[in-house]
Amino acid sequence: MLPIVSIVGESKSGKTTLMEKLIKELKSRDYQIATIKHAMGDLVLDRQGKDSWRHIQAGSEATAVSSPGKFVLIKPVTQELNLDEIARLLGEDYDIILAEGFKQGNVPKIEVHRKDVGPSLGPLKKLVAIVTDEPLESKVRQFSSEDISGLADLLERGFIKPEKERISVYVNNSPIPLTGFPVTIISNVIVAMLSCLKGVEDIGNIEIFLKKEPKP
Repeated sequence: MLPIVSIVGESKSGKTTLMEKLIKELKSRDYQIATIKHAMGDLVLDRQGKDSWRHIQAGSEATAVSSPGKFVLIKPVTQELNLDEIARLLGEDYDIILAEGFKQGNVPKIEVHRKDVGPSLGPLKKLVAIVTDEPLESKVRQFSSEDISGLADLLERGFIKPEKERISVYVNNSPIPLTGFPVTIISNVIVAMLSCLKGVEDIGNIEIFLKKEPKP
């Protein structure tokens, strides 16, 4: 699956600054990066009276706003999406997604800790590293906030390179975990079938969407 790593920590601990540095470092290594920011309040992207707001009010399930420099998707939801659901909306054209926040999410996490902000967050599910300005009593690997190269190495070796060739499968909008053998079988069968089609040459990525009529 497309690797997702969350940068978590207390407010004012430096999460956004670390995100900026990591993005620049990974981009310098020719990786494609996408980011997700967790906002605590409501997002006001389509104000009342605007065309996009009118589309949604009329009953559109989602609306996209496109300009020469930006593309925005507005999709009302009945409950907050989890990281996997958001990642699916972003697509697969990236090497890694860095998320800011989502400390309760079920993805690998890097905690940012600053002594003057407060204590460490404590036990976190799937914590893989801590960026800290003081030594902490933890078995998790610790980095200085200046060691961006070392942190990028961790992401590169542990998450990006192992998923350079991948296949993502969703059934009824839920991701299906695949082990090595099914990945090989599915990938080989799909590539072999599509390679026989007219107009298909070198295959870099494949997108397939199937919608079936529900059984009565």
